Amino acid sequence: GRDPHRILEIDKNASVEEIKHAYRELASKYHPDKLEHLGEDFKALAEIRFKEIQQAYQELTGKGS
Repeated sequence: GRDPHRILEIDKNASVEEIKHAYRELASKYHPDKLEHLGEDFKALAEIRFKEIQQAYQELTGKGS
C-alpha cells in the first residue's frame, strides 16, 4: 500500500527530526499557494500530493487521528 516513508522520501528508520524536516521541505514545495502560477492541472495534482504528505506525516508522528 502507501508507504508514508516513501511519500516523505525518507529512510524507514528516520528520526522524528528527519521526518519533520522532510515534511516541512515537501509541504512548502507542494503548498497550493506556491503553485498559483502553474495552472489548474498541476495545482490539482499538487493538492493531492500535499494531502498525502500531511497524512504520511501524521501517521509517522502519531499526530492527528
